[in-house]
Amino acid sequence: MENSDVNKVIEEFGHLPLEDMEYVAEIIRKQLIDVKRRTLAARVKEAKDNYSKGLSKKGTLKDLMEDLEGD
Repeated sequence: MENSDVNKVIEEFGHLPLEDMEYVAEIIRKQLIDVKRRTLAARVKEAKDNYSKGLSKKGTLKDLMEDLEGD
């Protein structure tokens, strides 16, 4: 969405009655939560796939710190 489109949406939102603003805000909040949930689920799936393929490491915090220091 272009910046001008966002500005149009915000401007139109500002002309709504308060009750409609609250309704729209609630819908947008729920949609945002759903997008975040789907994004997290995709990341979890990717992590599980990487783990099952042996592309991730397993260890303690100390192992992690040593690995990071070695880079």
